[in-house]
Amino acid sequence: MDAKIDIKTAGRTLDVFEAFEAIKKPTTLSELAAYIGAPVSSCHGLVRTLRNRGYLYSVGGRSSLYPTKRLLEVATTIAANDPILEQVGPMLAALRDETQETVILGKRQDSEVVYLEVVEGLHTIRYAANPGKLVPLYSSAIGKSILGQMNPTELGRVFDGLELSSITDKTLTSTDALLADVNAGRERGYFVTRGENVTDVMAVARTVRLGSNLIGIAIAGPLHRMSANVDAYAASLTETCRQIEDSVGMPDR
Repeated sequence: MDAKIDIKTAGRTLDVFEAFEAIKKPTTLSELAAYIGAPVSSCHGLVRTLRNRGYLYSVGGRSSLYPTKRLLEVATTIAANDPILEQVGPMLAALRDETQETVILGKRQDSEVVYLEVVEGLHTIRYAANPGKLVPLYSSAIGKSILGQMNPTELGRVFDGLELSSITDKTLTSTDALLADVNAGRERGYFVTRGENVTDVMAVARTVRLGSNLIGIAIAGPLHRMSANVDAYAASLTETCRQIEDSVGMPDR
């Protein structure tokens, strides 16, 4: 099969599950096809495969479909054996408990950061996101912390490939401004975003190195509360990063 067809099929498979996440109820084949923007004929083959593999079942005869718990069980097993999360998860939870704010673990993926874990804060009003969320390197605190570990040559190459488009009215959209901000983060010892990726959300971040993996950890929350506690949060983050690097020592897998 052509590689482009394989990629398209993989994308549509993910679209199906994300559609059920959004719709939150059983859905007919035609409704599902319309939602993901696929021809009914293509969607029919995909749905049939997922039914045969036990990931979907028919509700109310054969008119509607809904996912089984098989995907949850597969995902739970995968998450339980994640080589990074199984070792740093308790320390991320402890940092959340100490600060009461949302704690995020992320890693660079090309020109973006992918969230590997999100431990939601304990405040009623808090920053919320899901693992797997992708955010730009240049507008996220974790992204800036990763940029801050690069030498000038590598940083220049990355900057050349970044399109600094505006996400909010606070996003840094010039290379000079971004470089100055990254350098300020290096001097400060932690990196900050103030409404640059999500309006009224502030985050502070640092990196830790686990084997060959450079990982970013951030504390994020409403801008007014983060601003009032930034020094204390940065100190807690720094101590957590030190504890992780001292205790984990994760070998490459």
